[in-house]
Amino acid sequence: MSTTFQLDTSTSRANPTPQPMRRLTVPGVRARKQDGVTAEPLVMLTAYTARQAQLLDAHCDLLLVGDSLGQVIYGLPSTIPVTLEMMANHGAAVVRGSYHSVVVVDMPFGSYEASPEQAFESAAFLLKQTGAAAVKLEGGAAMAPTVEFLNSRGIPVMGHVGLTPQAVNVLGGYGARGRSDAEAEKIVSDAIALDKAGAFAIVVEGVVEPIAIAATKAVSCPTIGIGASAQCDGQVLVTEDMLGMFERVPRFVKRYEDIAGVIDRTVARYAEEVRSRTFPGEEQTYQPKKG
Repeated sequence: MSTTFQLDTSTSRANPTPQPMRRLTVPGVRARKQDGVTAEPLVMLTAYTARQAQLLDAHCDLLLVGDSLGQVIYGLPSTIPVTLEMMANHGAAVVRGSYHSVVVVDMPFGSYEASPEQAFESAAFLLKQTGAAAVKLEGGAAMAPTVEFLNSRGIPVMGHVGLTPQAVNVLGGYGARGRSDAEAEKIVSDAIALDKAGAFAIVVEGVVEPIAIAATKAVSCPTIGIGASAQCDGQVLVTEDMLGMFERVPRFVKRYEDIAGVIDRTVARYAEEVRSRTFPGEEQTYQPKKG
């Protein structure tokens, strides 16, 4: 179902006209996996702005306001410097720009690891400020008590195992996880711990495919793969990566378009017309009324 747009001339912003469709819910997402099977895989992409959310919303089940915005939007070297305020501001924009998808907001590094109480304070802040439906946090069995604490207090949680970018300094890089038997066993046991703690879904990132499949089969909640396996219960990518906005992307990214090339060619045309004084033309300027 498409979204139509009306131009608000007072603000010059395109505002969506909602279609007769209710927003998906966290229980609805969780229920997509029945008896270990997800008949229709979940579609998830990252979103950071209202306009981006408008364009993605009708095609997705979930929109993730990822802490990847640190690199994608702010040009930071990693997700480590991202703050709660950054996540709240972008999360609110994505909620305003969507009407269909479940919006999930990443909890940034340092906002939840110290204790379940700290995590609750941070998560409550994000949900209040954004209107999002859920939060996502990284970590496996060590975070299971926090997931249970939040879930029992009305905050739905999406887990995240395997390659966890916030732990890049411990992991030593962004390489695939699960190549050793010990690491593979830990990834599966982490997923099981989060599932038992009440996570409604779990992102499985950057792991060798057999381990992603094993983790998916081991849990009752949906898994959402990124650099994992098509046999996960859903998939997520950073939208700018799959649209071809960056030259360097992880090997698991499929570029569906070359938007960077489109922008480059379009701006080159604009610059040429400005320098040749062919833009603006009569149709883009205000002429005196005749008569």
